[in-house]
Amino acid sequence: MLVQSTRFGELEVAEEQIMDFPEGLLGFPDEKKFALMEYKPESPFYILQSMADPDLTFLMINPFAFFNDYDFHMDDALMAEIGLTADNPPTVFNIATVRDKIENMTVNLAGPVLVNIRDRKAAQWVIEKTQFPTRYPLFPAAAGGK
Repeated sequence: MLVQSTRFGELEVAEEQIMDFPEGLLGFPDEKKFALMEYKPESPFYILQSMADPDLTFLMINPFAFFNDYDFHMDDALMAEIGLTADNPPTVFNIATVRDKIENMTVNLAGPVLVNIRDRKAAQWVIEKTQFPTRYPLFPAAAGGK
């Protein structure tokens, strides 16, 4: 099916790319259906496009491509809500924000998006009591960090 995106134009979306977010995303509780697509093959970047709102698009990353120490405990109720189990673990993404320059891109490590690829359900989880910030530089060296 074709979906309109303000940022990417007309997108061809396969049924298996459409994810159901029962609770929506933080700040967007009424947005329940999103298309999850690779930005480019073999890229750690992904696009999360609202199926209803062409203006609502998120850039997401595979955090494990950038952060070796990224780990957190998932809420059992949330896992059950979207059908995650030991035999069906989540695919984890984080929402990235592009600032004035790509080098200044940040990523929300405190609010991962957990996706059940098999059942096409997803949720955003807010990690409590975490050392991970909501605006962590994706490229710390370029941003003047370590």
